[in-house]
Amino acid sequence: MQSDEGTPVSVKIRERILAARKRFHANDNISDFIQPGELEALLDEVEVKMKGVLESLVIDTQSDHNTSDTARRVAKMYLQEVFRGRYAQAPTITEFPNAEHLNELMIVGPITVRSACSHHFCPVIGQIWIGVLPNERTNVIGLSKYARLAEWVMGRPQIQEEAVVQLADLIQSKTQPDGLAIVMEASHYCMSWRGVKDMDSKMINSVMRGAFLKDSNLRREFLSLLPKKG
Repeated sequence: MQSDEGTPVSVKIRERILAARKRFHANDNISDFIQPGELEALLDEVEVKMKGVLESLVIDTQSDHNTSDTARRVAKMYLQEVFRGRYAQAPTITEFPNAEHLNELMIVGPITVRSACSHHFCPVIGQIWIGVLPNERTNVIGLSKYARLAEWVMGRPQIQEEAVVQLADLIQSKTQPDGLAIVMEASHYCMSWRGVKDMDSKMINSVMRGAFLKDSNLRREFLSLLPKKG
């Protein structure tokens, strides 16, 4: 059997994903395919590749004290911070039965979220509001847990429309409510930092599930309770 010693860790991880016939798009979580110790090795690999990028940008990292450690810092930023949601397992969420049979509309938010667009890796920063209509079978989770789930989903290169759907799928699977609604409003730095350089534009989108999709009065109640945008 041929040894894989010397094979880049990114190749090993990619091969496992391909063997399992799974996706590894920018906004996918791939933590199930990373073995103990490999994340540290991946950090070293990304640092080396980032040094190559800086060299191609004709930045003198040898004598420029401001950029001598930039490659390492950027590697740590991507793997341990802004894209951590790709490489870390989902946060542990304790779920409780709905002992009091709560069945009234509950709204959580605003939850501040930070992500990056998968087109340019520019920041996406905004707020999310979550509406839940529970039933007697719904699992109840703490308010802070919604923020943890949102942080995990948004901590990947994202497209806002897809991110909200991913978050809705996750919360739906965890809580099984009668209805779920999510609204996200965010500023996209790919518009304000580059491109048209529009500093004021924001994107607002929503996902409605179950009762929120079927009951226009419930949907209207949820939307009317959100702070006025803009």
